[in-house]
Amino acid sequence: MLKRLLLICVLCIPVTAWAFFKPVRVIAPELTGLSCINDIICTDDVSLYEETAALFEEALYYVGSSVGTIEQNPRVIFCSTQACFQSFGLGKASAATIGTFGIVMSPRAWKPYYVRHEMIHHLQNEKLGMIRVWRDPKWIIEGMAYALSQDPRSKLSEPFEQYRSQFKVWYKQVGKEQLWREVRNL
Repeated sequence: MLKRLLLICVLCIPVTAWAFFKPVRVIAPELTGLSCINDIICTDDVSLYEETAALFEEALYYVGSSVGTIEQNPRVIFCSTQACFQSFGLGKASAATIGTFGIVMSPRAWKPYYVRHEMIHHLQNEKLGMIRVWRDPKWIIEGMAYALSQDPRSKLSEPFEQYRSQFKVWYKQVGKEQLWREVRNL
């Protein structure tokens, strides 16, 4: 009887996670009806593959040359509709990085600086670990992503503008070469 109960629990955990913690869907987006052109780019509209591939490649190159080398390319899900994006349960966000599992982009986030921003979060998760990224001061995590992605908006909503400003001051003292060492020392 105990074995049967344990088996039922083990089988129910993934189903429960899939149903109630929607960001976990980034692990297997094909099960939600999305098309994955390759292992790293998925979308709800395959006719837009060239655009998604260009955004991905530009961001990967930019982050690699400006912020740090990404060890494992993230899976990026480009949603061309808000319904697609909402199926991941990410609320009002424009995009989200789910640890090192993947990135989900809403239709309004199909801009180079948005994709760079999320790839910087992916890199942070690789270099620092997901728990550390979750626990570190938001000014370092979000400030880095906004500042180093070259987000062109002159004024962000608060507290993000403050995070970006604080990071820029800190980064000017630290410099690119010492970035990751100094982040780890915070």
